[in-house]
Amino acid sequence: MKKQAVALTAVAALLLAGCSTNPYTGESQLSNTAGGALVGAGGGAIGGALIGSAMGDARVGALIGAGVGALAGGAIGNYMDQQEAQLRAQLQGTGVSVTRVGDNIILNMPSNITFGVNQSDIQPAFQNTLRSVALVLQEYNQTLVDIIGYTDSTGSASYNLTLSQQRATSVQRTLAQFGVDPRRFFVEGRGMANPIADNSTEAGRAQNRRVEIRIVPIRN
Repeated sequence: MKKQAVALTAVAALLLAGCSTNPYTGESQLSNTAGGALVGAGGGAIGGALIGSAMGDARVGALIGAGVGALAGGAIGNYMDQQEAQLRAQLQGTGVSVTRVGDNIILNMPSNITFGVNQSDIQPAFQNTLRSVALVLQEYNQTLVDIIGYTDSTGSASYNLTLSQQRATSVQRTLAQFGVDPRRFFVEGRGMANPIADNSTEAGRAQNRRVEIRIVPIRN
């Protein structure tokens, strides 16, 4: 406990010393130099966690603390371009769509190719598809991976929320089994929220039953 207190005190001192006021916003900010010192002072873990918290996502700090580099400037677009190209090549003909939104990549996995009706176990035929996704994610490890489950509007809200969470978790577990670093994941079930099609038709409901994987660059 005493060592932890000393470490936290040292990190806090560095944090205070490295803070300055942004002349445009009037808010306090952490300089890049101080941020680097924090990672070194905490052996990566403490400093990295604080940096991740400052960026709004604790995963960033954990990964940077573990030695995964962040991306900056024009390198982000190029990095995501290459990753997108590999994903498109790997997923061609699988039924998984690849969409680019700015610097982010979204994989849309319809439930008819991933899960049985009212089931959360991944269908055996889809395992190889997720293995292909995992291979690309391992190669391009400077990204965060959000896995979000959705359902259609049939059934109760509580049932759909649970099912969507279970399906998203199944995808996360499978990717982790294929070697993707679990620290990169955010997993959430959102039930019938955010429909992408009309729930009044069967075709629309089929589109709404899905798991999305959102691949987001780790920014410097």
